[in-house]
Amino acid sequence: MGYTVGQVAAMAGVTVRTLHHYDRTGLLSPGDRSRAGYRRYDDADLARLQQILFYRELGFPLDQIGEILADPEANALEHLRTRQRALAQEIARLQRLTEVAERAIEVQQTGVSLTPQERFEVFGEVAFDLSYATDAQSKWQDSAGHRESMTRAAAHTKKDWKQLMGEAAAWRAEFLRVFDDGEPSDGERAMDIAEAHRLHVSRWFTPCPPDMHLRIADDFAEDPRAFALVVPATQQRPGLAAYLARAAYANASRTGYERQGNP
Repeated sequence: MGYTVGQVAAMAGVTVRTLHHYDRTGLLSPGDRSRAGYRRYDDADLARLQQILFYRELGFPLDQIGEILADPEANALEHLRTRQRALAQEIARLQRLTEVAERAIEVQQTGVSLTPQERFEVFGEVAFDLSYATDAQSKWQDSAGHRESMTRAAAHTKKDWKQLMGEAAAWRAEFLRVFDDGEPSDGERAMDIAEAHRLHVSRWFTPCPPDMHLRIADDFAEDPRAFALVVPATQQRPGLAAYLARAAYANASRTGYERQGNP
């Protein structure tokens, strides 16, 4: 006896208008008509509609769905694998955006609102790459130290940030002098520079014992976005990030701390 368009729409959770559109485009044309000329859907039509809705839910465009269903030789599995990869990439992108939004909300909740001019006044050339922010959040999300660092950073006032960045600028100038003077990375001046950075992190963000400082130093050496937080790109030299990492390991060693994999 078949099913009316209204019955199929109710069963499938779609609108009658959608079914009419599928009929006009040839994507799903009912297999039968009533004596009065009304559409009547049979079981085969319902099975095809189920396939259409399945592909549509996965984000396939209707014309591609039609091609897949029309070609008995079509490799549906390959289409699904391609779509799966695209969906995984989109999920990862949305997750990163969610994490960025969460961090932005935390900053906004502090009540500290800086204009672009004020941001440049405070941060100068030091830029915080949002893509690095999301990656860092994912990498360190289980770290109590990272959570404390984010909490304390969100609580800093404009005055705090100006003082913090002033100290960072003075440290950076001395760091570049030590590097440009050709001091060995395991020399006293280089190790003192590394120690000063460790204490800076402890003072402004989170307690930073040697093991944590070495993880930070490794990040600087491996990810230019991370190193740009302490030395803007315009002031960097070849090998500078690796030099700081070696100095951090040397500094940790002189306190008696050792870790495998020294750079």
